[in-house]
Amino acid sequence: MVVNFHRWLENIRDWCISRQLWWGHRIPAWYITLEDDELKELGAYNDHWVVGRDEKEALAEASLKFPGKKFEMCQDPDVLDTRFSSGLFPLSVLGWPDDTDDLKTFYPTSVLETGPDILFFWVARMVMLGIKLGGDGPFRKVYLHPMARDVHMAVRCQSLWEMLLTLLK
Repeated sequence: MVVNFHRWLENIRDWCISRQLWWGHRIPAWYITLEDDELKELGAYNDHWVVGRDEKEALAEASLKFPGKKFEMCQDPDVLDTRFSSGLFPLSVLGWPDDTDDLKTFYPTSVLETGPDILFFWVARMVMLGIKLGGDGPFRKVYLHPMARDVHMAVRCQSLWEMLLTLLK
């Protein structure tokens, strides 16, 4: 398992970070529609996107990119994929991207306890983004708890066990 984890971290590839869900972290990108644009639909021009931590920062960026032009801004309606959002979790719960007292005090933390089923999908991304954005890995140790499995080695979740126990009663 350790070999696979290291392989995942050494073989980093692009992955889709957006989803069309109604909940989640909104993508911090705004589409700019210029008053004189022929096409007005979202995304019609690839060079009309700006990014910022908030709308005010995006507005400043758009004003620099399109000086003297009249425009409207619309934030990307998509949200960050849960795997990407989970990668930000160790940082975002401590106030990142701001340099908060909590971030200074508690990042990196000491231990993450989880199941092996999310080692790549979430934990590896926490490490990737923690090193890149936080300057260090988010935790020193990862403890993996065992997974309850049936005779076919399929993972059994708590809700399934509850359903089976209810049926047996």
